[in-house]
Amino acid sequence: MLRNIKYYLAALLLLAGTTSCLEKFPESSIPEDEAMQTYNDAEQLVTGIYAGLLSSSLFSGNLTVMPDIQADLVYAVEDFSNVYGPIWQWNILSTDSDVESVYAALYTIISRCNFFLERIDQVKAQETDVEKIDNLDVYTGEVHMIRALCYSKLLECFCKAYDPATAENELGVVLRSKYSEPEPMKRASLAASYQFVIDDLKAAESLLDEDDNTYNSLYVTLAAAQALHARVALYMQDWQTAIDYASEVIGNKTFTLADGTVSYTSTDTYLSYMWNYDSSFEIIWLLGYTTTSYGGALGQVFLNANRDYMYTYPDYVPAQWVLDLYVSNDLRNDIYFKEYTTGYANGLTWPLLNKYFGNMNLISSAKNMYMYSMPKLFRLAEQYLIRAEAYCNLPTPNYSAASKDLTTLRSKRFSGGAGAITVSQSNWLETISQERVRELYMEGFRLNDLKRWQMGFERTPQTNSLPEGSSLKIEADDPRFVWPIPRHELEAPGSEIEPNESNI
Repeated sequence: MLRNIKYYLAALLLLAGTTSCLEKFPESSIPEDEAMQTYNDAEQLVTGIYAGLLSSSLFSGNLTVMPDIQADLVYAVEDFSNVYGPIWQWNILSTDSDVESVYAALYTIISRCNFFLERIDQVKAQETDVEKIDNLDVYTGEVHMIRALCYSKLLECFCKAYDPATAENELGVVLRSKYSEPEPMKRASLAASYQFVIDDLKAAESLLDEDDNTYNSLYVTLAAAQALHARVALYMQDWQTAIDYASEVIGNKTFTLADGTVSYTSTDTYLSYMWNYDSSFEIIWLLGYTTTSYGGALGQVFLNANRDYMYTYPDYVPAQWVLDLYVSNDLRNDIYFKEYTTGYANGLTWPLLNKYFGNMNLISSAKNMYMYSMPKLFRLAEQYLIRAEAYCNLPTPNYSAASKDLTTLRSKRFSGGAGAITVSQSNWLETISQERVRELYMEGFRLNDLKRWQMGFERTPQTNSLPEGSSLKIEADDPRFVWPIPRHELEAPGSEIEPNESNI
């Protein structure tokens, strides 16, 4: 389906001050009862919802990099700018502006989704063009999927890991499904919150058409909804559902793993091209950038290459244990990392994260547009990792199938025919956890992975690392795995929102 890509600044507005993120957001200066009355109004609103996803508080910034920075994947360096410093040091307060921005941005998009869903039936009722009615159904499916995605991210960040045995008694998130009607500012149970996400995904799946599936899509597709369903099912320990949905995506001939062993251009393999140009048969859904409409710079804190355009000044460098995971014939190593001598006085030389150096087309079109990589919300590789983990957790584990999935993925990432791997009862968790680090490094999964696996970690100082935070031991049950609910939400008039343990 072809559309004009127009980004409306109104869709990027966030709340300021102590106003609750759960208040309604005016879409424009148009009175509420006059807004979204026509097909064009609906199309514009959906475009605005997509534009909101570009916020640097979300997938092009905080929501992607903060969880991995908080976990065990990087070290802050001496002389760093203190960006995300409290996150890295596990000194996260309910007034932390970065945490607040994630919470606010997600609920902003949820509010706009609710606005659309509340009015779409009225628009359809007065529309006579059959093709436009069909398009409105697709838009509705996309909005349901985007709302599900936003709620799933709130659950990852602000709630405990899902345990089927206790989910009814654990705190979820504040569920808002309406725009005009008042709803209690109170957290639902974790079980009810996850069920809300599943219901949204089922609604999306019923409205989206498999014929619209395309690789590298800038919009929600049925495959994207299925990919999120597989991820959420994995987090819910619904192993068979995770396998079923991941299998739907893996079996879809539209998508193919990017092959690091095959050249695509004279300078890039299919795998390196995916990161250098943000284009691949493997990408299910990404957020598109142009030189005039783009989100945050994912690579900024890992390179800071635009400080003087001569040296890098990274705030965070990869942990040595992570670098040690990549053996010599792992092709991801040279794509994800590159050794630089930094511009710091200490002369630190270290392999830095080069995965987000930036889109080469944007760099060549717009001078100095470094470190702007398009967020890849869903990739086929994750689905293989989801299915492999789910196979290992079945009542009767299927380690053979898990081994096959991991080997299939690694065959596209290793040179010389290497990459075959076997998992068993004794090694499956270690093997899969390490492979998720190798494949998904700095894509925002690590903190939630550790939380759901009930795994802690320990940092020990490495070369030129910041002393504060370099010696840190985090137990698996540390309440700070769950981010605090922003204080202004707890103190807003009429709020019945209960705090997390990390708020106390």
